[in-house]
Amino acid sequence: MKIFLAADHAGFYLKEKIKEWFEEWGYEQEDMGAFSYDAEDDYPDFIRPVAEKVAEDPENNRGIVLGGSGQGEAMVCNRYKGIRATVYAARKLDLELVKLMREHNDSNVLSLGARFVPEEDAKKVVKIWLETPFPGEERHKRRIAKIDA
Repeated sequence: MKIFLAADHAGFYLKEKIKEWFEEWGYEQEDMGAFSYDAEDDYPDFIRPVAEKVAEDPENNRGIVLGGSGQGEAMVCNRYKGIRATVYAARKLDLELVKLMREHNDSNVLSLGARFVPEEDAKKVVKIWLETPFPGEERHKRRIAKIDA
């Protein structure tokens, strides 16, 4: 699994922390930007390349995108075939929600609302999201197929 990362100015510093965690955890990653903090940048410029990379191999590639709320970033990603971007922007840690993103929706892009998720929670969320497998239950496969249709 290769993980592609991107963030606008609102998620830039948290993205940089995630890169450090990936080094620690041994995940293969590629940073798609922003490469420096710029309060005037536009999130689609950085998020689109992540969506394109994940869409090339949606079963094996994953993406993590960050913005203020994570909503716009997920909207960009979900315009691409094969992408199932889910948003996590909970002020109170909810790891069960994160597990459901993978177990029920086979999410391949995690969109984090950096203005809402504290760094210590983000570390747990990212780890659980990466480690939770999609069990492939028939009802969930059926629902995902309907989305893709």
